[in-house]
Amino acid sequence: MCSAINVTNDAWSQAQLGLKFGGLGLRSLSHHAAAAFIASLSFSGFGTADNIHLKQAVAMLNTQVSPFNAIAVNSALESPIHQKSSPPVSGCSSCFLLAISGPFPWFGLAPGVDQMAIRWWLGLDTSGRSMCPFCPDTALDPLGHHAVTCRHGGDVVTRHNRLRDEVFDLFRRAHLSVSVERGHGLTRDLAHTRPADILIAGWDRGKPAALDLTITSPLCSVILGESCYQAGAAALAAETRKLHSNGPKCQELGWSCIPLAVETYGNWGKQAHDTFSRLASFLAIHQSSPKAVVVAEIYGQLNVVLVRSIARAILARELPHS
Repeated sequence: MCSAINVTNDAWSQAQLGLKFGGLGLRSLSHHAAAAFIASLSFSGFGTADNIHLKQAVAMLNTQVSPFNAIAVNSALESPIHQKSSPPVSGCSSCFLLAISGPFPWFGLAPGVDQMAIRWWLGLDTSGRSMCPFCPDTALDPLGHHAVTCRHGGDVVTRHNRLRDEVFDLFRRAHLSVSVERGHGLTRDLAHTRPADILIAGWDRGKPAALDLTITSPLCSVILGESCYQAGAAALAAETRKLHSNGPKCQELGWSCIPLAVETYGNWGKQAHDTFSRLASFLAIHQSSPKAVVVAEIYGQLNVVLVRSIARAILARELPHS
């Protein structure tokens, strides 16, 4: 997938980071050669402390790690040194890279979509130096922010609905009583709004819970400054907005209001984490699977839908010859 992408040095450095740090978890041959050689000797049982090549590999490895993690030749032969070079455990924001394809057509591979998703994820220029075909006089930016947030062309609504449908299916698979788009015309004010993207019966101490899904970008000018210094600032701000706008409506209907806010780069808000953690407990029982595995599957499947819909929005704004 990456072979067809012209990767810059900065993007390649990011790709070598662990998944939870926004990378792809790709190993660098020059960086991991020493650790791989030591691990091979250690597990094969043919390594000896007087092996000159082993000594050189240990010396090289010790220049790449902190003094606290430095090792001696004897300990290299006795311990699983490969653990020191393993990439960090994947975080929820990039679980989409490990997700197993689901039953929906937008999970499947499509020409160009996954390559564009990787380009966007690594911060490569996705603009093609062109203008947005749906917004006259608006240039596309290299990070794809306009393409992701553009209200024309239907991509924002499609992305929201696909993500909503996937969340709905997860609750349905947990054998919970759920319905979509509830609340229309039931409140005195703003009768045409629907406070609940998904309504779960008896979720909060016997009360129905209205899940209100929202997708926000940390690159928006109003939150960009905070997003630079606080991870999840955009999701937190979106949660607050949803509670302010939909909280009174849900209270009038006797529902609990639970905003599910997610940033375009896959960082979910606190209330979403709490909700998915509880959902994973139900799914783990029905699937006879460890909860940690189910949690990873939830974030992986949701973020596959999110990232690929973003890639499609960017591709929809490319020039025909791009």
